[in-house]
Amino acid sequence: MALISSSSAQPAAYGQKKKVSFWEGQRLAKQKAYERQAPRKKIKLDQLTVFTQQLSSMLDAGLPLVSSLEALEEQTENPVFQIIIRNVKQDVASGTSFSEACRKYPKAFPNLFVSMVEAGEASGGLADILKKVAIYFEDTVKLVRKVKGALTYPAVVIGMAIGLVQILLIFVIPVFAEMFESFGQELPKPTQMLIEVSSFMASYRFVILLALLFAIGVVLGKLLRTPRGRVIKDRMIRRVPILGGLLQKVALSRFCRTYAILLRSGVPILQSLNIVSSASGNTYIESACSAISKEVSQGGQLSDTIADLDYFPPAVKHMARAGEQTGNVDGMMNKIADFYDSEIETTVESLTSLMEPILICVLGVIIGGIVMAMFLPIFSLAEVVGS
Repeated sequence: MALISSSSAQPAAYGQKKKVSFWEGQRLAKQKAYERQAPRKKIKLDQLTVFTQQLSSMLDAGLPLVSSLEALEEQTENPVFQIIIRNVKQDVASGTSFSEACRKYPKAFPNLFVSMVEAGEASGGLADILKKVAIYFEDTVKLVRKVKGALTYPAVVIGMAIGLVQILLIFVIPVFAEMFESFGQELPKPTQMLIEVSSFMASYRFVILLALLFAIGVVLGKLLRTPRGRVIKDRMIRRVPILGGLLQKVALSRFCRTYAILLRSGVPILQSLNIVSSASGNTYIESACSAISKEVSQGGQLSDTIADLDYFPPAVKHMARAGEQTGNVDGMMNKIADFYDSEIETTVESLTSLMEPILICVLGVIIGGIVMAMFLPIFSLAEVVGS
């Protein structure tokens, strides 16, 4: 009997050990979901900047690469990025080069980062190269934040204005419309138009219109992601006053700074142009890189090609030629990028200062027009009563 009880107790104890709590099961499910996301997860540039800065500092202090990656894995808050760093660390520990380990995650580590790491491994100065990459990423983040900051304020104000107008038209105007019907008089034209718009927005037809516009937007979004659509989009953006010029300066700054850091790090010219093209996200820069690559492979120079491209202003052409003549192309490209960064900052500040009064005036006209249209019948009724 004792033998039977001990043998029957053993599987029960074994079963209890394997039992997983609800919260532990949830944690494991999340972990598996993060594992599946890792190969296709895009890491934000500001997170990659912090990673690169810290890795550069640790390597510069003499810490081994595997130990540095282990420390970054522990302190990274993004769970998917944490898994990516862990996998890269395991690959490096098993003998794979850091660049090859990072190449497995193209969404997390862009081509520029991998190529720079590869150049750093070949030259034996990985810490210095990562420091340059970190500075480049930091400058790029600052530039993007400046442009987004200039566009965020008007977007928020316009969004709030649209929401306020919809509330007035859907909920407030119908109350006034019922009151005006009891007057038994013909309403002024502005008031009639406003009531008609309000009744349309409160009907199912407005919902159908919104659904139709949404469907058109989805189709247009897919078309604009095609090669031909991207070309059309960039051409249209370039023609937009102020905004087109601002985004052109952003594209030129990124082109010059990316090309400069790749050349300075020892990446071959043709490979640098390929990386610049893929990192630009601009069809003008992509076609320019393709033309420059063709010219350079035939023994030509960068300045000869961009001299024939109207997307590049004369200042870029002259400074690039001066850099080639003095043997300091990367230095000149950095100066051009700095110049355009200052131009962008000035443009953004001017836009921000101009947008505020313009938006206030536009909102005042819209809201004031609605209020006046609604009070016109009341003023007419007051005149009738007074007479």
